[in-house]
Amino acid sequence: MKQDPRKFSRRTLGRITGALALAAAGLASHGAALAEGYPDKPIRMIVPYATGGSTDQTARLVARSLSARLGQQVIVDNRAGAGGAVGHEIAAKSPADGYTLLFSAAGPLTVTPHTYAKLAYDPIKGFEPITLVATQPLLLVVKPGLAVNSVADLIREAQARPGKLSYGSFGTGSAAHLAGEYFKRLAKVDMVHVPYKGSGPALVDLVGGQIDLMFDVFSTSAPLVKAGKLRPLAITSTERSPQLPDVPTMQQAGVSGFDAGTWFGLLAPAGTPPAIVEKLSQATNAVLKESELRETLATQGAVVRGGTPEEFKRFFLSEYDKWGGIVKAAGIRAE
Repeated sequence: MKQDPRKFSRRTLGRITGALALAAAGLASHGAALAEGYPDKPIRMIVPYATGGSTDQTARLVARSLSARLGQQVIVDNRAGAGGAVGHEIAAKSPADGYTLLFSAAGPLTVTPHTYAKLAYDPIKGFEPITLVATQPLLLVVKPGLAVNSVADLIREAQARPGKLSYGSFGTGSAAHLAGEYFKRLAKVDMVHVPYKGSGPALVDLVGGQIDLMFDVFSTSAPLVKAGKLRPLAITSTERSPQLPDVPTMQQAGVSGFDAGTWFGLLAPAGTPPAIVEKLSQATNAVLKESELRETLATQGAVVRGGTPEEFKRFFLSEYDKWGGIVKAAGIRAE
């Protein structure tokens, strides 16, 4: 007797669906079991920059507090090179078991992918976002001898002398470079970009008058502002800084829609069990509520953020698209 193929198909489909549901439940149960005993050994936190920079300093603050909360040492492993690409490649290729994490700044995830023709890691598919740790604005500062006292003055000066004013950055494709291109685009001005190998050399030339202006990381330019060696025109965040309350935001200064800067976030290799990602996110959010850490980051001009993995992912994708458009419009390529 022949069996109705339609009945066979429905029966088979039902069995397959049931098997898949059981498998999914088993995986979820396995992931929860892994998280229950996690961590039971030290955790490596890769920082894709050299020691001493703002990313490294922030990572070490977070690692120290995470160690206490997780009951296992979180060891910072600096893997500098290729603007952060080396450390990201190592992290992306590490086992997805929660024992290798990545503490990244914005550049290698949202800018570098658009400036390099080929990378050894996928910024979107290669990582699991855990928590957005903090955002850090830039300061628009000008040399003492430049006869401008506001962003409006600077725009008028740039429009009157197209291609004559120069702005420095700490490298092609850096946050400072992108902020300068963003400003040129929104303010409709033409300025010359002068890249340096780091913020320090650029600031030396700015104070010395060899370049006219710069969008610099708050933590390195604010001390020079307070010492009277540079004049601040605006801060690139949407909120004023408590450290320099008299300095307006770029939007308050008349450049509508301007919001730039860098940020720090904690990620894991793609495929890390969701239960472990969630456990790490909860622990990191608890760390970000500690008064000592918040006060330390505030002195650097950083704003503590926190939030869920899903919120961090939405933020990251928005930043990825935003800076990708600016990179493309400016024709920026890695050197």
